[in-house]
Amino acid sequence: MTIRLLLADDQALVRGALASLLDLENDMEVVVEVGRGDEVMAAAKEFLPDVALLDVEMPGLDGIEAARELRSALPDVKVLIVTTFGRPGYLRRALQAGASGFVVKDTPARQLADAVRRVHAGLRVVDPGLAADSLAVGESPLTTRETEVLRAARGGGSVSDIAAAVFLSEGTVRNHLSAAIGKTDARNRADAVRIADDNGWL
Repeated sequence: MTIRLLLADDQALVRGALASLLDLENDMEVVVEVGRGDEVMAAAKEFLPDVALLDVEMPGLDGIEAARELRSALPDVKVLIVTTFGRPGYLRRALQAGASGFVVKDTPARQLADAVRRVHAGLRVVDPGLAADSLAVGESPLTTRETEVLRAARGGGSVSDIAAAVFLSEGTVRNHLSAAIGKTDARNRADAVRIADDNGWL
């Protein structure tokens, strides 16, 4: 039986390399490739893959949200996150979104193919180093609003800019930023964004 694959990665070179590697496997076929997270659902509905391999950071929609959409609309499609960004928070969020596996892109080709087979068989596959890191880091201490405000602060805009982006008052934004700085043990807003980003909480 051939395992039908969907590949989603915004880097064409990486996507092409993954497709070439996986197409070498006798029991796998890449049936569709997309470069944006918001193209995943339409492609999955059209080509009906068995396993979707999703990057995390993509334009339009990130891989974790794309995984959530897929699991909700097409529960038979298994999701394997394949990413450069092996951040503990990403792993936790991906599994909560319904992904069956999470591996980093420098995984050897044979192991990646094996991960696809195991996910297809209904098993869970997680990079062991990342699993240990995820347990050590724990859940994000940030509330949904604090996370939203920190995401908006990534661009380095003023409090007024952030407030406009998230539809909150400037005072509320200041409160959320202050709370986020305290919870991340950061020195300032930029440091809080960096710490939250490094842990995959954003």
